[in-house]
Amino acid sequence: MKIYETAMTPSCKRVSIFLKELGVEVDRIALNVREGDNLQPAFSSKSVNGKVPLLELDDGTTICESVAICRYFDEAVENDLALFGRTAVEKAKVEMWHRVVEFQGLYAAFQAFRNITAIYSDRENCVAEWGQESKERVGAFLPLLDKQLAESPYVVSDRFTIVDITAFIFVNFAINGLAFDVLEQYPNIARWFETVAARPAFQ
Repeated sequence: MKIYETAMTPSCKRVSIFLKELGVEVDRIALNVREGDNLQPAFSSKSVNGKVPLLELDDGTTICESVAICRYFDEAVENDLALFGRTAVEKAKVEMWHRVVEFQGLYAAFQAFRNITAIYSDRENCVAEWGQESKERVGAFLPLLDKQLAESPYVVSDRFTIVDITAFIFVNFAINGLAFDVLEQYPNIARWFETVAARPAFQ
């Protein structure tokens, strides 16, 4: 099997960190999305969404969307990490918080960056006003995340889950991509961020 990726992108980072947590090695094929490698017929014929990462299994089956790829490996590789939760309640909370962090945080951050910088203006309509609105939504979400982290060591509970991977990527993106002073303004996020950053899979 192999994974097609642009290693620096947040979605590819999520899969890479998840696999490191599981201790799984998979062959990688590097694509340059900025140059449009993912738009070429050879790739788009394999991918439903035309984006990286894309997992291709040995039988030719392809899976796109980073969380779907993570779910595949979580089921396919024997492990006791329960990164998607253990009990029915915990699994539901992982799903709930994962969607909250994705839609209110990470997705808004993507929209802010792409529309403000117009980095992909050669292939999509970029609206600067929507970028600014999205950035404001990121700013509005950070206090909610900080409040949640005041109540538990990790986003969902006292255990590390995939939500912490996604939240870490979001916070890092907010800092480096959107210039938010997250660690200075939000002490609970800062405490959690330092803890997660120290994990071997994040090195």
